[in-house]
Order: sequence, then structure tokens, then C-alpha cells
Amino acid sequence: MAFKVTSDPGILNKMYPGMIITYKVSPIKGIKLDWMTEITQIAPEKYFIDEQRFGPYKFWHHQHHFKEIEGGTEMIDILTYGLPMGIFGRLANSIFVDEKLQQIFEYRKQKVIELFGPYIEEAK
Repeated sequence: MAFKVTSDPGILNKMYPGMIITYKVSPIKGIKLDWMTEITQIAPEKYFIDEQRFGPYKFWHHQHHFKEIEGGTEMIDILTYGLPMGIFGRLANSIFVDEKLQQIFEYRKQKVIELFGPYIEEAK
């Protein structure tokens, strides 16, 4: 899925509640959609939450949690979303949306490891 932040890059230097971020997403090659999220809550060094204000989802609520662990920081995502169009949206989710989202989060995990190094997950 192509994903590009279209907000002014300078705005991303300091996150704050009420911050609006815009994107272009391409869930299917050749189709570009506008997406807008708002940062609704922040607890520095603990978590932040973004919610869709306009875009391809019926709703999107994404919690990003950070936990200090030996050797670094563990990132935990809690994502709740829904697609429009009832049964057709649920079908699209089962056919490709859920898999694409998993690929995006796996890609991000690998990039974080590349940038900051691996960490050993704590036993749960």
C-alpha cells in the first residue's frame, strides 16, 4: 500500500493533541485516496492516539504505546478500525485490507530494527 504524508514536514517535529496529519494512500495500485487523522491524546514517552477524521475507513482508532525495556523501547500498537459498505467492506477486509495492514506494521517493525537495533522481547 503506497502511503505518503502530505502535511507540511515541519509540522511533524512536535506532536500535540489536536494535531492534524494528512496523507495520500493507495490501497489498490492506481487508486489514490486522501486520509486525515488527528492526534487526540498524548502521554509523552508512554503513548499517543490517532483517529481518522476523513478517509477510507468507517472508523480508525490507533493507540501507539511505548514501554521502556532493557536495551531499548518496546512499541505496542492497538488498532481498531472498520470499513464502510457493510458486507462488502468486511469482504474487502478479509481479502486484502487486514493483510495489507499487517504488512505495513511488519515493515515498520523492520525499519525500527534497522534504525535502532533489535531488542529481546520480555517474557509475558
